[in-house]
Amino acid sequence: MFYREAGDFKTSYVKDSQTFPITFDRMRYYAVLVIGFGIIPFVINDYWANAVFVPFLIYAIAAIGLNILTGYCGQVSLGTGGFMAVGAYAVYKLMTAFPEVNILIHVLLAGGITAGVGVLFGLPSLRIKGFYLAVATLAAQFFLVWLFNKVPWFYNYSASGQITAPERTLLGVAVTGANTPAWAKYLFCAAILFALAWLARNLTRGTVGRKWMAIRDMDIAAEIIGVNPLTTKLSAFAVSSFFIGVAGALFFAVYLGAAEVGEAFGIQKSFLILFMVIIGGLGSLFGSFAGAAFLVLLPVFLKNVLVEGMGWPTDLAAHVELMIVGLLIIVFLILEPHGLAQLWRVTKEKLRLWPFPH
Repeated sequence: MFYREAGDFKTSYVKDSQTFPITFDRMRYYAVLVIGFGIIPFVINDYWANAVFVPFLIYAIAAIGLNILTGYCGQVSLGTGGFMAVGAYAVYKLMTAFPEVNILIHVLLAGGITAGVGVLFGLPSLRIKGFYLAVATLAAQFFLVWLFNKVPWFYNYSASGQITAPERTLLGVAVTGANTPAWAKYLFCAAILFALAWLARNLTRGTVGRKWMAIRDMDIAAEIIGVNPLTTKLSAFAVSSFFIGVAGALFFAVYLGAAEVGEAFGIQKSFLILFMVIIGGLGSLFGSFAGAAFLVLLPVFLKNVLVEGMGWPTDLAAHVELMIVGLLIIVFLILEPHGLAQLWRVTKEKLRLWPFPH
């Protein structure tokens, strides 16, 4: 009753290949855009921007990138934190070397540099897969963190070893630096997320996405029917790394403002993004959003309940958070391997059939 496909007649191939072919999905998408770009920027404050919205937007970009590689192409990666560090240090070097260039161009170039690095570390996927590929990407994670720590050129020979984002403006409004208004940070990240999510949606529904899924499901059969594993796997690494590099650039320049690679982009960051994809749902763009929202909101919820409501120590609440996340991952892997995205699909199906039971 609430979710009906009846009456949505496709009279052309263009309408049939729309990003959201069902009217209800399209209206829901427009409603999200109206809320995201027409309401939230006018009511957001520094707390909500820094605690919820900006990290959610950035982590959603990173989760989409990892989901493209792992969920759609089936290539396991544990180097997400390292690739985010590549994006962060790339945007830092670009911002300091070319201060007159638009910050948006810097962010996109940082994503492009990360894509090149991702292709380089993706070459082993042509010969190995599964556990061995996971170990290879884990080695990339440790190597990249070590590289950015040990080569002073990357942090401009700073005595502290940290990188600090200089203030930059877009259309006359600061988007990086200490004086950045909350709504500007939010809108900058939201606009980039919107563009990249639209790109990912069209890629996964097109020829490239079908090749990725063919390699994921059975690479030998895919090669027999004409799918080139070399270009397909490397394209997945490139696109995934581009998304993750953009997320890393935004995480450093817009969200943190200053960062040290081991603390900001260590192995814990790789696992955090992976947990978002697992809980949200592999092979689902909606799952990337859901997983990012869940793991961003969970610490805020636990802090309000356990620390402020029940008076627990902060460190104890942090340990409880880790226990809850681990338990949820086990539950989802056993009971619902497709994550929150599958629960949403089941809910939509029930709404489509309601009030009938079948």
